[in-house]
Amino acid sequence: MWIFLAVCSAIGLGFYDIMKKLSVRDNNVPIVLLLNTIFGTLLLSPVIIGGIANGSFGLDGTLAGHAHIIVKAVIVLSSWILGYFAIKHLPLTIQGPINATRPVLVLVGALVIFGERLNLIQWTGILLGFASLFFISRIGSKEGFSFRHSRWLWMSIGATMLGATSALYDKYLLTLYPPLEVQAWYSLYQAIIMGLIVLALLRGGKGGGPFRWRWAIVGISLFLTGADICYFYALSQPESMISIVSMIRRGSVLVSFAYGVLILHERHVRQKLIDLGILLASLLLLILGS
Repeated sequence: MWIFLAVCSAIGLGFYDIMKKLSVRDNNVPIVLLLNTIFGTLLLSPVIIGGIANGSFGLDGTLAGHAHIIVKAVIVLSSWILGYFAIKHLPLTIQGPINATRPVLVLVGALVIFGERLNLIQWTGILLGFASLFFISRIGSKEGFSFRHSRWLWMSIGATMLGATSALYDKYLLTLYPPLEVQAWYSLYQAIIMGLIVLALLRGGKGGGPFRWRWAIVGISLFLTGADICYFYALSQPESMISIVSMIRRGSVLVSFAYGVLILHERHVRQKLIDLGILLASLLLLILGS
């Protein structure tokens, strides 16, 4: 069942990336991100209201529980801020594969933090994953995006690393608290933190440019909330493996990559398909090795 949930989450994430691209194009990124957090909180508000109504405030009713979720909110929001700016300026066929290397980083994190041992197949998958990242950087340089000169590439990589950190933290949180409570309360804390950031930017005269309303902004919250519900319930099952769930979720790159090629007509498709093939081979080896 957790495999099926992970696949559903991957499909949702693919459309989530497309909605992000449509929303931030020539738009105010902080405001888009703020609205995303607000809409996500509204979608999950029955969980928050239920926790307040029964007097427990969710998360076992402890300050420690809410502190855990605030840490989660800060990690995810930092990843989103970097990722939203990256996806605004990078082609989907570059940003998608970079983000899809997250399972490689999750496995490295599991190796370093949890002392997990990798077999030869898994090590081969990790090396191919890093080779994919190097290859996509070479392609990016042809389109004016290089590690030496493009901060957007570094933002995308930073977002991916923070996303991997969040994935490792999620497995720990879901041993302590119910999935919907984790998702609902971290959405609320994200909205509060992002609201304070936007307020500070506006007061400092750095609002991020004009804002244009687009219905794709609602689509961001809908697809992300659905994908995250599937993700958290997959992780909450005792037999689930964070490394496998993370790998399957990165299959979302197939959806966003296809959109970038077929709808946005992005360039250097043949080279990017080779890189995508390397990445998929990396994910397949990681799955087989696990």
